Amino acid sequence: MTPPVAACETRRALGLRDLIVYGIVLIQPIAPVGIFGIASRMAGGHVVSTILIAMCAMMLTAWSYGRLAALYPSAGSAYTYVGRTFGQRVGFIVGWAMFLDYLIIPAINTIYGALAIARLAPEVPFWVWAVLFAFILTGFNLFGISSLARANNVLLTVMTAVIVAFVVLALRYLFHSAGWSGVFSTQPFYDPHTFHARAVMAATSLAALTYIGFDGVTTLAEEVRNPRRTVPIATVLVCLVTGLFSAVEVYLGQRVAPDYRAFANPETAFMDVTRTVGGTWLFQAMGAVLVAACFGSGLTGIASAARLLSTMGREDILPSRFFANLRVNVLIIGALALVSALVVSYERMAELLNFGAFLAFMGVNLAAMRTFWFRAADHRHFASDALAPAAGFLFCLAIWWSLPAPARLAGAVWLAFGILQLIAARRLKPV
Repeated sequence: MTPPVAACETRRALGLRDLIVYGIVLIQPIAPVGIFGIASRMAGGHVVSTILIAMCAMMLTAWSYGRLAALYPSAGSAYTYVGRTFGQRVGFIVGWAMFLDYLIIPAINTIYGALAIARLAPEVPFWVWAVLFAFILTGFNLFGISSLARANNVLLTVMTAVIVAFVVLALRYLFHSAGWSGVFSTQPFYDPHTFHARAVMAATSLAALTYIGFDGVTTLAEEVRNPRRTVPIATVLVCLVTGLFSAVEVYLGQRVAPDYRAFANPETAFMDVTRTVGGTWLFQAMGAVLVAACFGSGLTGIASAARLLSTMGREDILPSRFFANLRVNVLIIGALALVSALVVSYERMAELLNFGAFLAFMGVNLAAMRTFWFRAADHRHFASDALAPAAGFLFCLAIWWSLPAPARLAGAVWLAFGILQLIAARRLKPV
């Protein structure tokens, strides 16, 4: 008699293609647009190189994420992977670093959304748009919203159409301007007159923002056919596809506007590039897509951060009398987003976001190496079990260490606060 199929097995319907599409939707085709001008300025015009270097680090880290997700399919987070490998205290530190990202995502979307609107309607000051953006995001979360899945699918289609239009028009512009020599050049990858390794690595720490969200693929591990094989491959391929597509975008942008010092608005420089190749309509289309993307990401960002605060309040990691209330947490996150938008630049917020992300990435790589190499009794493979996670850790460490001093200092203060909260929470628990 054939044994009955377990309930969890009936849900395993997703394949490799499904995961790759899901990951690309999470990261979005316009991922490198926000960092284009700033990273180009920081790296002396080598923004393509920063995207590709960050891609190597992310692919190695994605391999570690995917393997651990297949091993712990119900987890799907750096907090759990590191906690199960090195203990709950170390896992809490990594989780606390990632929690910083949850708080920053609504703020960074508020900032960039307001910047994009300000380029479309420059007669209204930036601070007005920032206030309006933050109030709308907070209000929608307070009064409830319906599912955004269908809207996100439409937005993804529009984003892809706008980016494809840019690629076609940029190629036409470059060919008509200088022939094939205008289209193909090694200068965006390496220019001996402006290349400085330290500057490129510092910009790489910002360019890595392009890949934030790839780990969301691992949250579907319980629903994937053959997860031990499919999830690691999918996470790596999501980073590869994102990196190559992003490199094409910024390569064409850099060829169209090679003088990075001429950017009047580095944060929205890519919008100016689209106007050069496609005119006002493409400029406005790109601006509208950026605003919509920031709105959708900010909306879900506030919801996620507020619910995480509520969970931490109920578990007494944070004072429960205050943080257990979801509506209060929504107001807190909305207020933080607004204040951040008014007093902190997009560049600084992006650097602080990567502080927490890369600290978690390092932890995941170490967890993978300890789990699959040091703890494994047999069937160990040096390349996949030791070399890949070790290289991923070193890549992430180099990028993390290249973050500007203010980001590292602010991140260190945040970690210290988390450690104090952990100590206080443990003392408050009954013996």
